Amino acid sequence: MSRKNKTYRNFWKTDPKYNSMLVGRFVGQLMQDGKRTVAETIVYDAFNIIHEKTKKGGLNIFEQAIKNVSPLMELKGRRIGGANYQVPIPVSGDRRITLAMRWILAASKARKGQRMAGRLADELLEATNKTGAAMKKREDTHRMAEANKAFAHFA
Repeated sequence: MSRKNKTYRNFWKTDPKYNSMLVGRFVGQLMQDGKRTVAETIVYDAFNIIHEKTKKGGLNIFEQAIKNVSPLMELKGRRIGGANYQVPIPVSGDRRITLAMRWILAASKARKGQRMAGRLADELLEATNKTGAAMKKREDTHRMAEANKAFAHFA
């Protein structure tokens, strides 16, 4: 029997405008204090800003950004024989999307100088072009996993 707590699966709502589960999950992660309409407004405004800048659909850019930022490998700490090793492990599909969303939101919250919709739009555009802070986080994670691949047999 596992010592860890039981994990419960989140059932995310689809968003009303695009009827997309991915956008619904993103809104759910952006939401604070249960204010879903505020989070939806921020995401939809970001999509509109993206559409004005690129003349492509905001949803297409968003999906491409999530795909670009999602990691293939991550590190997990393992304690073996009194030493802690960072063991690289492959990332499953659902966790890849969750990490990508988390990194994009963290990078857009760290930006300064404009409102959240503009910061989010800029970060999504940069992630689509494979630049920006979220992509840097992905590359750093992959670089660390590559450096620690000698410990992969501990997985």
